[in-house]
Amino acid sequence: MEKTVKKGDKVRVHYTGKFEDGTVFDSSEECMHEHEHEHHHHSHEPLEVEVGAGYVIKGFDDALIGMKVGDKKTVKILPAEGYGEAREDMIIKVKREQFPPQPEPQVGMDLELTGVNGGVIPATITKVEGDDITIDANHPLAGKTLIFDLKLVEIL
Repeated sequence: MEKTVKKGDKVRVHYTGKFEDGTVFDSSEECMHEHEHEHHHHSHEPLEVEVGAGYVIKGFDDALIGMKVGDKKTVKILPAEGYGEAREDMIIKVKREQFPPQPEPQVGMDLELTGVNGGVIPATITKVEGDDITIDANHPLAGKTLIFDLKLVEIL
């Protein structure tokens, strides 16, 4: 009888994560910036994950259950089972003087904010209007529907 994945199993899985428009944002299989003519082989290791342990988003975890080695599957993960909805309260306006003099704040710049408990929260500058700078500390994938192509490599 072939083994199928159940909660608590450790598995290795190759995946490609895409947005609904087909843009790939993450993949275990390939390096996005490689030119076709460069044939140096990188080892593309599959992701090793304990199913149901919360290491990956819920939709990804759930999709693995019941798969067999060699199975391929495409799942669509809504924000609720992914990175959640983007929250308005994570979009913060600050004044220019709260930034160091260098580098000059620019749209798209990534920052690290220190959270109340000392944890680091990654954020991105989304607007610069004179002295008003808008920072978005939502997860970059928050509010997005994600499509994952999964391929189960092995059950450990």
